[in-house]
Amino acid sequence: MPSKTADIVVSDLPSNKGERLSERVYENLFHAIVTGMIAAGAKLPSENELARQFEVSRPVLREALDKLRDDGLISSVRGSGNYVLNALGSRVDDVPSDEADRDALQRIGDLLAGIELRMIVEPQAAYLAAKRRGPSDIESMRAALDRFDQAMKQNAILHHHDYAFHEAIATATCNARIVQTLKSLEYDVTRSVNLMRFLVQFQPFIRNEAVRDEHEEIFRHIEAGAATKAKRAMRNHIEHARIRMMSNRPGF
Repeated sequence: MPSKTADIVVSDLPSNKGERLSERVYENLFHAIVTGMIAAGAKLPSENELARQFEVSRPVLREALDKLRDDGLISSVRGSGNYVLNALGSRVDDVPSDEADRDALQRIGDLLAGIELRMIVEPQAAYLAAKRRGPSDIESMRAALDRFDQAMKQNAILHHHDYAFHEAIATATCNARIVQTLKSLEYDVTRSVNLMRFLVQFQPFIRNEAVRDEHEEIFRHIEAGAATKAKRAMRNHIEHARIRMMSNRPGF
């Protein structure tokens, strides 16, 4: 196996109340692996280094690594360390089984259903946020956008910063049910392993800059109190997210 150790940048990751630390570490490493931030065959940093970067204990880190092994995303070599497996847990010559394909297709359907629900909920949330936002809401949105931008510049993990922006919008609606609904749809990476294994065959192209620009447009309209424009911008953002996820054309 290659001996080059992967560079992992962890930038000011927020910790959600009630979220287990091991889940936070697992989800961020999972996201970094399936999006290609950590290349196949790369060696992960040592457990001590990862624990330091994520600011967790080694037992917490090991729990997260155990889940990644169970998913087939990493393997351990005694005396050497942990390595990211080819693609997403499979060998080059592996052929997905019919059962795996069916499972992946079902998960794609589940994810598309979630996006459909977001298309109903989040544009209206943006509309209400533009009507009801206070100074603290604007500060929370701006902080999430700044963390996303900084993480992108560092080639760091973006998942939590992306969600934090959407959560800040939901919070600005002053409607707890909207916040609860959004939390139930938080990209659900812990159930997405087989889905990502399926999609990786088509090398989906992730455009972080496009996401950032779309977020900025939504924020401008909410900050200005332009509710109808904020609603339209959010709807466009979610539709573009669906297209980016499903498109198999790098030049799209």
